[in-house]
Amino acid sequence: MTSPRTMAPRHPRYPVSREIDEQTRLGEVYMRSLVRTQFRLALFVCTVLGCVVAGLPLMFLLVPELRAVHVLGIPLPWAVLGGLIYPAFVIGAWLYVRQAERNERHFAELVDRAR
Repeated sequence: MTSPRTMAPRHPRYPVSREIDEQTRLGEVYMRSLVRTQFRLALFVCTVLGCVVAGLPLMFLLVPELRAVHVLGIPLPWAVLGGLIYPAFVIGAWLYVRQAERNERHFAELVDRAR
């Protein structure tokens, strides 16, 4: 025995990607969540790198013995601030890009799954 409702036309599913393309309220919610996630990631990476960059001179100021240490004839503060900061920025940028791409992949999977 079947219900008369089984013959009723089904509502077509409205894909999320179409919601985003047409800039509906739901599409705005999805995009806002992606932008917010990426912004939090950028803020986190900048905060960590900022703390490292600001913390090193503070450390050399508070621990004067470190200023007397020499590495290959170069004072340790100059070696750290002049040479080791750049690899830290490169690693931070690499980690940021990797995580941002992961966030975008998760977002694309979410959009595809909602179809």
